[in-house]
Amino acid sequence: PAGFMDVITIEKTGEFFRLIYDVKGRFAIHRITAEEAKYKLCKVRKVQTGPKGIPFLVTHDGRTIRYPDPNIKVNDTIQLEIATSKILDYIKFESGNLCMITGGRNLGRVGTVINR
Repeated sequence: PAGFMDVITIEKTGEFFRLIYDVKGRFAIHRITAEEAKYKLCKVRKVQTGPKGIPFLVTHDGRTIRYPDPNIKVNDTIQLEIATSKILDYIKFESGNLCMITGGRNLGRVGTVINR
């Protein structure tokens, strides 16, 4: 199954697409380059400390990543390399950042964060 921000590759044509929501809340495909297809953006849902004090985080698509950057908090977005599942970069959830609504009646709308 495919979900929000997943990368779809059509090997015969060499095309890459990313699944995003349109303004009516349906999945739409957005054409991307081969360089963009190497990563995906994931929202951090949970940050915890596991057994023996090992920190980990859980993303919106159910991935568990151990030993993340200690500055990454809940609601931040991480740039995840698909091949190795390593965190390349992260974006803090703060005022002025661009966002896409992923639930509720405004599903699929794009805007900026005004306040937390």
